Amino acid sequence: MLLYLVRHSRPDLSNGTCVLSKVMDKAMEGHMKELNRVIKYALDTQSIGLKLKPEDNDNKQWELKACSDADFAGDKETRISVTGYVVYSMNVPVCWRSHGQKSVTLSTTEAEYVACSEVVKEVLFIIHLLRHLQVKAQLPICVHVDNIGAIFLAENQNSSDRTKHVDTRYHFVRQYIGDGAVLIEFVSSCDNDSDIFRKNKTSEIHHQHSEKLIWTKEE
Repeated sequence: MLLYLVRHSRPDLSNGTCVLSKVMDKAMEGHMKELNRVIKYALDTQSIGLKLKPEDNDNKQWELKACSDADFAGDKETRISVTGYVVYSMNVPVCWRSHGQKSVTLSTTEAEYVACSEVVKEVLFIIHLLRHLQVKAQLPICVHVDNIGAIFLAENQNSSDRTKHVDTRYHFVRQYIGDGAVLIEFVSSCDNDSDIFRKNKTSEIHHQHSEKLIWTKEE
């Protein structure tokens, strides 16, 4: 049930559902309590969801933007970092994800850079999809990242002893920055909408970011 909600209309449930999915085959009493908390939150917030607005101007270019974040070594057992991102189309979330990275990263900068590359791949897919639908996307697509080191690594070809081991599969971001398709911008953690996709937050912080992702149905 939670996976269905996360996939279709409730991005604010992503991280909690991601964590619970790790123990589906060996859940204990503590995990069941956490599951019940997430279900109770979903039931108490049935009046919220995504809001899509039609546009009158068919020739208008669609505005896309994205946010990415990473929790360095967030998995305490495997030390795998957790990637979280969200992509907006015309200010509506159309793609979001919270998942563990494929390999262990050695620094916060590397973890953030990997997360940035993941969201750029999603952005490129959406651009190609819009082209197939004969809809133009407004370029460059702004990607918000809250790590200066990751932004420097994305915009510069030079590598230091701390970053020269980073897999070349993540450096494709530089090509699209150079082509003008993607623009990486710094944003503080408190303004990064993808913050709740990488780690469980306090109710106040979670509510603050959730308000940007979803609206009440009455609105």
